[in-house]
Amino acid sequence: MLAQCRNGSGKRLIQCSVDNEQWDRLISYLHCRFMTTSKRVQDRSRNKRVHDLEIVVEKHKIVSKVLVLLEVLEKEQEMIIPMRSLDEYRRQINLPKPHKIVDFIRKSPKLFELYKDRKGVLWCGMTEACEDLVKERERLIGENADKAAEYVTRMLMMSVDKRLPIEKIAYFRREFGLPADFRKMWVHQYPQHFRLVNSEYLELLSWNPEWAITELEKTVLGEIDVRNHSPGLLSLPFPLKFPANYKKVYRHGGKIEHFQKRSYLSPYADARGLEAGSKEFDKRAVAVMHELLSFTMEKRLVTDQLTHFRREFVMPQKLMRLLLKHFGIFYVSERGKRFSAFLKEAYEGGELAKKCPLVLWKEKVLGLVGYRGKKKKIDSFTDLSDMEDKGLLENSSDEHESVHLGPVQEEAFSELEDSPLLENQYMDLGEVCDAYKTHDIS
Repeated sequence: MLAQCRNGSGKRLIQCSVDNEQWDRLISYLHCRFMTTSKRVQDRSRNKRVHDLEIVVEKHKIVSKVLVLLEVLEKEQEMIIPMRSLDEYRRQINLPKPHKIVDFIRKSPKLFELYKDRKGVLWCGMTEACEDLVKERERLIGENADKAAEYVTRMLMMSVDKRLPIEKIAYFRREFGLPADFRKMWVHQYPQHFRLVNSEYLELLSWNPEWAITELEKTVLGEIDVRNHSPGLLSLPFPLKFPANYKKVYRHGGKIEHFQKRSYLSPYADARGLEAGSKEFDKRAVAVMHELLSFTMEKRLVTDQLTHFRREFVMPQKLMRLLLKHFGIFYVSERGKRFSAFLKEAYEGGELAKKCPLVLWKEKVLGLVGYRGKKKKIDSFTDLSDMEDKGLLENSSDEHESVHLGPVQEEAFSELEDSPLLENQYMDLGEVCDAYKTHDIS
């Protein structure tokens, strides 16, 4: 059988002789390939990016690796671990080969220390400053526990069955500030709100009318009398934040205005009667994503974390299309293997307008990452419980790097600095606005 594949313009892409089984595999591969290289996302040109938010993604990628390392060390009895054992956590750290974990650790001598035992085995531990940060985070997570319980309860209230798989809630653990062992203890600390069912689901126990008010309602309407409030139709416009070249898409203003004026069902109302694909259905999905992003500490989520809840929150299959279509409300960064969705109203440039204590703590950690210092010989120790902080890095030569007292985040972000993001700091709205033509939202 002679197989030919052509693109939209008729140009031949593939011609080969295949049997029926090979043909089926080829079609399956091409289907998946074209789905994952959507023109709407991965073919976005460089001038569609918002430079400030791309920098936020880069910072998150770095600090998330550090946080995984901290959690791994915390689980160890004396908070030290052999370097060879850390390789087991390569996937969680998200540091693919050929990158070496030890090289990443060496870039943060203010957080991590390296030692050799009598057998020459290399170990990793925390510095005193890092241990203080870990204690501070534990305290902040404890102080944030009630607010995290509120957000988890509100997620249960939004869900169609008033229950969610515990593993899916785990996707939001860091974004909500939940403790690492929240499945064992934290879930049992709020029996007035929810309960754990068969160790698999978290189920709502009581409906709190005060929590059935969206963050947008609180912002626009202020204080609301709960006695006269029940989730239903809303007519509140979403805050829009467009780039400086918004005038270029003035012709689309009418459609955006119609979208803003259209009524939609509250995320806390029963949405099972909505027709999938309708304008009301899509606008409610926008409201749900707005609410979920509002719950997070950094008003940012990996898009996978949203798509996992499509059934529970009655949202469309093509969620990415909605995120990209409503570029005044959301911003999608395709930097890295996983895309990130931002709530644009929460950011002023590359900074959050309001920062909770845990966000400030993350910034403190990031401030200790990537400092240059003199390379020193790795110290050996004979007793793991009685270690002296005398050195960090082994160096066979007498030559040292020059000391740089400020953070060298320019090294970590060199990929960004060398990219064309600096030339075009805002999205090019033209092609994104084609969504308003193809999928009319008026």
